Amino acid sequence: MSLPASARLRRARFAVAALFFTNGALFANLIPRYPQIKADLGLSNAIYGLSVAAFPTGAIAAGLAAGVLVRRFGSATVATAGTLLTAAGVLLAGVAPSVVLFAAVLFLAGAMDAITDVAQNAHGLRVQREYRRSIINSFHAIWSIGAVTGGAMAAAAIALDVPRSLHLSISGALFVLIAFAAHRFCLPGPETTSPGAANPLAASPEAPNPGTVSPGAVASEAARPEAASAGAAGPGFAAGVRAAAGPRIWLIVGALVLIAMGGTLVEDAGNSWAAVYLSGSLNAAAAVAAWGYIALVGAQFAGRLIGDRLVDRFGQRTVARAGGVIVAAGMGLALAVPTVPGTILGFAAAGFGVATLVPAAMHEADELPGLRPGTGLTVVSWLMRLGFLLSPPVVGAVADATSLRAGLLVVPFAGVLVILLAGVLQPRRTQTSTRPQTPATPQNGATPQNGATTQDGVTIQETATAQGTAPTH
Repeated sequence: MSLPASARLRRARFAVAALFFTNGALFANLIPRYPQIKADLGLSNAIYGLSVAAFPTGAIAAGLAAGVLVRRFGSATVATAGTLLTAAGVLLAGVAPSVVLFAAVLFLAGAMDAITDVAQNAHGLRVQREYRRSIINSFHAIWSIGAVTGGAMAAAAIALDVPRSLHLSISGALFVLIAFAAHRFCLPGPETTSPGAANPLAASPEAPNPGTVSPGAVASEAARPEAASAGAAGPGFAAGVRAAAGPRIWLIVGALVLIAMGGTLVEDAGNSWAAVYLSGSLNAAAAVAAWGYIALVGAQFAGRLIGDRLVDRFGQRTVARAGGVIVAAGMGLALAVPTVPGTILGFAAAGFGVATLVPAAMHEADELPGLRPGTGLTVVSWLMRLGFLLSPPVVGAVADATSLRAGLLVVPFAGVLVILLAGVLQPRRTQTSTRPQTPATPQNGATPQNGATTQDGVTIQETATAQGTAPTH
């Protein structure tokens, strides 16, 4: 059962939402300025494409540093400082006098954006753990609002003929001030989970086999602290953590990366190719072609608004699989029967279907047992950006060889990929308990036939390598 949120938690949730908003708005102020920058620097399409690829390259290069920084300085501090440095990179990119400097500051901005992204998600997950219900999707919905706001600000600045330097200085200063104001209301303390928050030996109620650590084998916040402390002192603790952090956990991390990449592949298809496909292949007017991207991000925003309620009711696994079906069927039908209205609806279906994928992968990675705080989240956030880096050249190469319609098959492919891998996500959480009863076997060191022990009436699954419960990671 969820606990009532205190005023402190409500303020912290509002603060994290503000950080997500600023992160979405900052770079969105620069994207509509790209055509002007390209023209001012006299860039060819090839050089321009390589230059803007510096942003995801910087994100990949710096992404792994985020976990270390979060553990050293705290997620809220890192997110706030990252916002300041991202704003500086965006401003410098907007006024760069040469292509070399343009690419260099985009690399910096991408690196800072990746670190900020990990830190704000880490803090959002801290707040979610105290809420004891899913709220992470609402933060990503706020990010979408920020992106729309930033794009609208840039469009207004262009319409009013505001110089790039003035526009990006004002927008950067505004969002940095918001981030610093939000910082004071974030949760204090180190990046650690509360006792019993994560238990590498506690199996999900739907875990198929006792004696193994299931992908969703994370105990709820309501787990008994005394049970965790008892296991912490026992010899099974170290063995349990070593077992949990072994190859199986890293295979799960790999699956989570691919799920997150499925989301990024769909997002990039909308960002980079929706308008091009509608205006080029389907001969839609430019104003109509813009609705491919608008439909995708609008539907994604709607999906994130209701995503937390769906996850709480049905579980991450079911929601992700249903989303994969919507992506594959919606965009697959749009590509099979190409029409302008159908394609716009197809992009909307794709955006709605992937709405919860990146938050789900980040949440699951952050809760994996046996990993240091921030490690799983950092790896997933880092590697998922490969989707943004690889998707444009892959789709472009396929489009040049055959057609853009064929290149966009990457979207339904991403939906199928999610359907196949969603099993690593958690099912719907239920509270499992039993009335105190006399075990059928002796209590000292023995376990019931199904591999579980009972402790004060609570059924606790154990692995074959450890006794008792294990502490937090």
